[in-house]
Amino acid sequence: MPTNFTNIREIALKTIPSASKVEIKRVLESLYGFQVEKVRTLNMEGKKKKRGGLLFARPNYKKAYVTLKNPLSLSQDLYPIGVVEQERKQTSKQSKSSVVEEGETEKHWLYGKDKEEPRRVKSDKGSAVFGDGVAKFPWSNMRFR
Repeated sequence: MPTNFTNIREIALKTIPSASKVEIKRVLESLYGFQVEKVRTLNMEGKKKKRGGLLFARPNYKKAYVTLKNPLSLSQDLYPIGVVEQERKQTSKQSKSSVVEEGETEKHWLYGKDKEEPRRVKSDKGSAVFGDGVAKFPWSNMRFR
């Protein structure tokens, strides 16, 4: 993403590994009408990842840095950064403000069928491990000795 949309002198391209500097220059001049000053290339190896003993690899590619004779100016409408950021803010605000309707309550697994209090451990005093004796989990009535 360019930071400045005017006076672009250099372009970075991703090409196939077999493309030469002369071919890249000819394609840019014939298809896009650019006046190319020089082309610098470097061969990039694809990233390799291992998952469960299998090796996955992205294909190799060639990166070309093209210097233009005449500076290029782009319209800022090609990259509507401000519009995209505003849409993101609006969607995040909408997702945060979730409205809960009155009268509808969800049934939690800690509560019984008739929305009782949580089950109590048999001892009157609270456990050192589980606090005040309220069974927070189904396995919380286990004893440690």
